[in-house]
Amino acid sequence: MAESTPAISTASAAHEHGFVRAIGLFDGTMIVVGSMIGSGIFIVAAEISRQTGSSGGLLLTWILTGLLTISAALSYGELAALFPHAGGQYVYLREAYSPLWGFLYGWTLFLVIQTGTIAAVAVGFARYLGVLFPVISPRTWIVHPISLGSKYAVSLSVQQLVGILMILFITFLNTRGVYLGKLIQNVFTSAKALSLIGLIVLGIFVGRNAGAIRENFSHLWVLHNPQTLEPGANFLKGFIPRVSAASGAFGLLVAFGVAQVGSLFSADAWNNIGFTAAEVKNPKRDVALSMALGTIIVITLYFLANVAYLFTMPLVQIQTVPDDRVASAALNVIFGPMGAAIMAVAIIVSTFGCNNGLILAGARVSYAMARDGLFFRSTGTLNNKGVPASALVYQGIWVTILILMRTRHVDAAGTVTYGNLYNDLLNYVVFSVLIFYVLTIIGIFVLRAKRPEVERPYRALGYPFVPLLYIVAATAIMFVLLLYQTQTAWPGLLIVLLGLPVYLLWSRRSSKLTVNNP
Repeated sequence: MAESTPAISTASAAHEHGFVRAIGLFDGTMIVVGSMIGSGIFIVAAEISRQTGSSGGLLLTWILTGLLTISAALSYGELAALFPHAGGQYVYLREAYSPLWGFLYGWTLFLVIQTGTIAAVAVGFARYLGVLFPVISPRTWIVHPISLGSKYAVSLSVQQLVGILMILFITFLNTRGVYLGKLIQNVFTSAKALSLIGLIVLGIFVGRNAGAIRENFSHLWVLHNPQTLEPGANFLKGFIPRVSAASGAFGLLVAFGVAQVGSLFSADAWNNIGFTAAEVKNPKRDVALSMALGTIIVITLYFLANVAYLFTMPLVQIQTVPDDRVASAALNVIFGPMGAAIMAVAIIVSTFGCNNGLILAGARVSYAMARDGLFFRSTGTLNNKGVPASALVYQGIWVTILILMRTRHVDAAGTVTYGNLYNDLLNYVVFSVLIFYVLTIIGIFVLRAKRPEVERPYRALGYPFVPLLYIVAATAIMFVLLLYQTQTAWPGLLIVLLGLPVYLLWSRRSSKLTVNNP
């Protein structure tokens, strides 16, 4: 299988002359920051506080996320400098192991990771736009839900339509060239970073609540109704206990492991700058630096944002905020009812900038796969602006389908409710994403053994200890998720494994084309 795609190790570099090298260090850092900051930081604190049960647990969760994410970014820098080509992590896995492993990552990225995140961010954009314009409602139907069996449906609400229009608009803008794409990214990332800084300053200095500060920080580790966590499958319940943060050391390990799902997802996409390496002016230096700087900036802001929440509200209030909208509740403390509108504007700006970065970067992976004969051939071409326009279009079409598809639930009373398919898919692949991250960082050790003679412009900081820290910690989190989030872990693995027959088809097709067109 590893040999079925011909001599692709240098294929990417050979076909990258059409890209425009327009991304500098500041631009790259803005892509990292902009892709990472979406809407998660404004809501996940509620769930994390319920899982860990204490204000100290909430802050420690973000410290652990920061250590994990920064150690991963510092480690990835070596691979980014070693392979400064379009495709990023796809290329790293391909070179460390085989084309199969690169394809399985690229397949999952296109099917769910990148596109599902884009869909979620687009609908989040529409949801908060609906705060300002109530006509943008999930229950105002253009096409009423049409059932596709008992569990799925397809529909088009005004909210869905606005999300789709956002995707089409940003996709079109990015087909006009990387200069426009990076300009949009720089403007919107600067605006939302300033908005997040504003939230932090307001929470810590203006909305500070002496009672909340005393309760949260004088009793940092006192538990308040920690969530009980059940084993993730019936067959596990006989020998794995129900636990909470109050259940001792094992309970704390499980609580913090499960809590990492929300925080790591909110801090994800730091690796997206690697996808665009062919367009970075000085890729051997700036891709690694952008990852490190962007990640440090975001993690610092995320931690301070949670400090701001704890300065304005007692932990019990954070745990019970309606719809988990912690940031909106914090601004409501400061500004009253107007706080919801202010927060909506901040999230609208944040989600627009986030999706611009995700859309810009994600299409470069499809391009790299196509150049290797592992995706639709047209996605491996550049338009006259030097960008993979076809890959952008394919990505936009699939995101649109994900937004249109709904999950269908019928309760005991026969009431039908509809969810979003992409939310389920994203829950499924959290476990798989961690597997790919761990494999990629193990790839640093593999490549040092396989190619010791290759020049490494940047070497992983703290090697071998920093990469090993991530590998051990991420593996422990995966172990916890496998036991206590089993219902989402195994479907994620299934999605990845579905790529195996697809890989065989693409690689055979690529081999035939190579034989016919030597």
